[in-house]
Amino acid sequence: MPAAHRAHLEWTPSRLSVGRGRPDPRPPPSQGPSSRTGPIDLLHELRLAGMAQAFEEQLAMPDIGELAFDDRLSLLLEREKTEREQRRYLRLKGLAKLHLDATIEDINFKANRGLDRSLILRLASGQWIMDGQTVLVSGATGSGKSYLACALGHQACRLGISTRYYRVSRLLDALDLARADGSYPKLVQRLARTWLLVLDDWGLASLSGQSRHDLLEVLDDRYARRGTILASQLPVEHWHDVVGDPTFGDAILDRLVNNAHRITLKGGSMRRFYDSTKETSNPTDHT
Repeated sequence: MPAAHRAHLEWTPSRLSVGRGRPDPRPPPSQGPSSRTGPIDLLHELRLAGMAQAFEEQLAMPDIGELAFDDRLSLLLEREKTEREQRRYLRLKGLAKLHLDATIEDINFKANRGLDRSLILRLASGQWIMDGQTVLVSGATGSGKSYLACALGHQACRLGISTRYYRVSRLLDALDLARADGSYPKLVQRLARTWLLVLDDWGLASLSGQSRHDLLEVLDDRYARRGTILASQLPVEHWHDVVGDPTFGDAILDRLVNNAHRITLKGGSMRRFYDSTKETSNPTDHT
């Protein structure tokens, strides 16, 4: 190669520079960030925080070398899986905005109030949500309707199922405001995508014309596709009167009652019992 050409090309062990005194701006492979970090840093870089923590714990164990590589790797992967499930659960629980911090484990089955333990345990599996079924909970004030509804919602979050709680009146208000500011289609789509919708305090007031339409649209999007819980002081037989219109009443009740699990709570107030459990709201609101 002529000397004039050789003057323009300078070879170094790490890179080829074009033009004398003008090095390639890219760092050589040996100087990249990955080569300068240890396994724990790499795990964090890959967003595997659970594995990183478990690996640090393994390094502190004097006899960890006795475990086979496959066993150590399995422990790391199990920790990462557990950490991810816990983060997802906390995120879903925050988005659910459940009225009460209720759990299936804290439900009182001893009181004589018509609560079928086997049914609740079946519902705790979450399969009914995947099957697009509904749970209708009715009972007098203080009988534990809200607690049961929130306990099932909490269980859904544990299972990794998206959940959202609303009082019916506040849901209808939210839909009304969304229509006014142009976000109605977005809200309706978000409700349709949510796997479990918990609707509390159904039947405290009759529905207006627009409210009937809005509620029917929400329920129609969910029918046989997503799970819904409805809690009310009124027996199911009186729900038709709440709608206030025969045509809408038939349509709404058809989507609620068909393929539904009915739970009718009996007996006196359970507020004293449930007030001893952890709550996220006013303890007198167990309806």
